[in-house]
Amino acid sequence: MSRNMSRNFDSADETRPFEDGKGKLELINTEHGPVGRAVFEPGWRWSTHVKPIAGTDSCEAAHVAYAVSGRMTVVMDSGETVEIGPGDLVSIAPGHDAWVVGDEPCVLLDWAGFGDYAKR
Repeated sequence: MSRNMSRNFDSADETRPFEDGKGKLELINTEHGPVGRAVFEPGWRWSTHVKPIAGTDSCEAAHVAYAVSGRMTVVMDSGETVEIGPGDLVSIAPGHDAWVVGDEPCVLLDWAGFGDYAKR
């Protein structure tokens, strides 16, 4: 049976830092699955700051995410490219690289692909 809940990412169940201090993932576990808030700092790139943690050639997580702030470019292994920014809802298939665009952190909320993301 579903219950009402209210949680805050400032009191997340788990926090996973990215390499070189380029951001973090805050994860809240719910009865519907994990929900994450990631802060990607300027200069963050998946292939530099998460690939060493994941151990895969590209990001193999499928994401359904909402961009709260900042901008990010996502490039699929096929070469397809998309840039996301504030207010965008995105669905991203496995097999991609990504990086922050500009000097503002990119903040994403994801309720599909962060369960094992950057997990050591």
